[in-house]
Amino acid sequence: MDAARDGGAGARVGLVLVSHSAEVAASVARLAVALAGGTELAPVRAAGGTPDGGFGTDADAVAAAAREADEGAGVLLLTDLGSAVLTVKVLLAEDELPPGAELLDAPFVEGAVAALVTASGGAGRAEVAAAAREAYDYRKV
Repeated sequence: MDAARDGGAGARVGLVLVSHSAEVAASVARLAVALAGGTELAPVRAAGGTPDGGFGTDADAVAAAAREADEGAGVLLLTDLGSAVLTVKVLLAEDELPPGAELLDAPFVEGAVAALVTASGGAGRAEVAAAAREAYDYRKV
């Protein structure tokens, strides 16, 4: 097992963006990556839509994305709306996500960007989660 997967030196907090739409999840992930550019990025995965391409959430896709994003330093999941939140809560309750997985109460777009920038800088799970939550305070006017 490599050091990153084992939570050793260099392991970064992973992020999973869960949306009812595959396109929205993928677009927010691309936006976060673009805005966090210039550093070695923490792992970020999108999990959106249903297996048939419709709107909804797919628990298997969310769990797979969390496993892919896991380097051993924890995985933070950001969601868009109601049933995406419920899907993640059920996966957490049933122990279907990697150790250190946590559902964040944070804005989807701003929280994703803040979390990825912070995680890519090497911050720990608590700091990354705090950065995502602080995005609620971003004022636009």
